[in-house]
Amino acid sequence: MNRIISVFSVIAVLSFVLPANSASSTESFSSSSKTEVKVVAGKTSFADFLENLYDEADLKKAGMNFEVFKRAATGYYNLKEQNKLNKSKDILTVVDFSKHSREKRLWIVDLAKKKLLYNSLVAHGRGSGNEKAVNFSNIENSHMSSLGFYITENTYFGKHGLSLKLQGVDKGFNTNAKDRAVVVHGADYVSEAFVKQHGRLGRSHGCPALPKEITEEVVQLIKGGTVLYIDAPVANYSSAYLNADTAIKRFENEILAKQAQLLSK
Repeated sequence: MNRIISVFSVIAVLSFVLPANSASSTESFSSSSKTEVKVVAGKTSFADFLENLYDEADLKKAGMNFEVFKRAATGYYNLKEQNKLNKSKDILTVVDFSKHSREKRLWIVDLAKKKLLYNSLVAHGRGSGNEKAVNFSNIENSHMSSLGFYITENTYFGKHGLSLKLQGVDKGFNTNAKDRAVVVHGADYVSEAFVKQHGRLGRSHGCPALPKEITEEVVQLIKGGTVLYIDAPVANYSSAYLNADTAIKRFENEILAKQAQLLSK
């Protein structure tokens, strides 16, 4: 927190104090230059914050790629800025389908506590590939996984037991999730035992299926308005929620609010 506060002190100095030092400095430091400095400083502080969070949660040791985490966190802050998330839960779930299905490629992070809560196996759709997911679709009956940002909704009991509905928010990439019944559920084919026997996990019809033994705990944890982000190295994927500038705005507002709380004590 001290590191974050010090960074914002720098932003404040650069953005407001420097231009007011003298008339000459005001003339030489144009409004466009002030904006540029503030944007650069904001991006730097946001990147520093994410690196700090990544390190404190020990995500590298858990096998999460920093760039994947950065994209997921950027989307989280953008969705939060649009008031689409549960304000009482700072939970981010990340899936990296660049990894082999025998690897633990799902992580659940408490962003407020900077703590990794789960690191698990997760299945991809059978239409996406065998050992790895290489093809993705938003089309019904494709049996493929879909990339992008999802917001978790309510639970229900279906053929796989306790399951969690997902709302896909990336138009053209995952917005048919509900029509396709793409949900979080448990499955027998998501286990170390299955991997030992087959060399890979079993596959779903597009759902991010989990090991049965953790499904209930995970579903209860992430239900009701948290972010689930599915990443893969696909050139044509794009998302409005990957806009760093709007994510930085939310991030700055949160830090400033925390600073105000500290000062009021």
